[in-house]
Amino acid sequence: MSTQFSRANRLQQLPPYLFAELDRRKQEARKKGVDLIDLGVGDPDLPTPGHIVEALHEAASDPVNHRYPSYEGLLEFRQAAADWYQKRFGVRLDPEREVLSLIGSKEGIGHIPLAFVNPGDVVLVPDPAYPVYQAGTVFAGATPYYLPLLEENDYLADLKAIPAEVLKKAKLLFLNYPNNPTAAVASKEFFAEAVAFALGHNLILCHDAAYSEIAYDGYEPSSILAIDGAKDVAVEFHSLSKAYNMAGWRIGFAVGNHEVLAGLGAIKTNLDSGIFQAIQYGGIAALRGPQDYVARMRQVYQERRDALVEGLAALGWRVKKPRASFYVWIPVPKGFTSTELAATLLSEAGIVSTPGIGFGRHGEGYIRVALTVDVARIQEAVERIKRLGIRG
Repeated sequence: MSTQFSRANRLQQLPPYLFAELDRRKQEARKKGVDLIDLGVGDPDLPTPGHIVEALHEAASDPVNHRYPSYEGLLEFRQAAADWYQKRFGVRLDPEREVLSLIGSKEGIGHIPLAFVNPGDVVLVPDPAYPVYQAGTVFAGATPYYLPLLEENDYLADLKAIPAEVLKKAKLLFLNYPNNPTAAVASKEFFAEAVAFALGHNLILCHDAAYSEIAYDGYEPSSILAIDGAKDVAVEFHSLSKAYNMAGWRIGFAVGNHEVLAGLGAIKTNLDSGIFQAIQYGGIAALRGPQDYVARMRQVYQERRDALVEGLAALGWRVKKPRASFYVWIPVPKGFTSTELAATLLSEAGIVSTPGIGFGRHGEGYIRVALTVDVARIQEAVERIKRLGIRG
């Protein structure tokens, strides 16, 4: 006798998680013996720097770190994050009140709506966007209101276009620059506009800065907390996953408004028991150690970016070189939807990409590729596309 269990309505409101579906398709292709070039999920292929691994090894060998960690994270880790912010962005932070450790920034982003929104409230969510903004909103019982990120507007959210009746119910605003999936960047002027907007409408501004350390051609992304008044309304989510190739370690932090962080911390104390302390010592080594590794990593990604964009341009594809992130947002050639192009690339060329529609309605017409394979494999991907005869 089989038993059927129906899932909660909140799960039924969400599409299948995009990257889980990608994993399923990749596994099917590999079973068929396909030589896959995986440009799909943004999972860094470069190794974690050795001094960070050594710090983890040393800390993991100390029995004092085998017990439960503190909920908010080691003060030493939070101090390292505050010092890094001061050096990198010129932003002063109180490590005890304005820094909160996270089990990866995704965890904090997904949980923050639980602390501040109720059924009937609205959360302002970019479209296209990292799916967790929508998921966290739905899990909290709130309603997403989607902000179109359009090419003609440089993929910046048009905050002035939000209807007054929506703003009356809105509690949170999510932003993300450098952006996933579009690779767009935001100016300090846009950040100032967003802070003023949040102040004027009593919104919590949640800025996802996971890609701030991956930038090219001398460009340096800024922190939204560098804007005057930002700490009155904003928190910024940061991750060690991309900057230091620590994606599997699951460590990040949120910084900014202390009341908002306290609310997020209250959710976390009920749902998790903190980050393994040995991993936090690895995080300290990353933030306080030599930063020349980050510069070398940027150069690697820039070479990959150039190989891909220039290779596709030679085939007539209309694609711009991104200034930041390790993604390239590629307009789909005529005759395809984003899903059809991604399926064709996978089935006929063994290339994994992500259809833009998976990031939201306004992602249709694009695919996202991640620069997470070496130059030789990127050149091979371009050659396979050339053999398919797909022109831009």
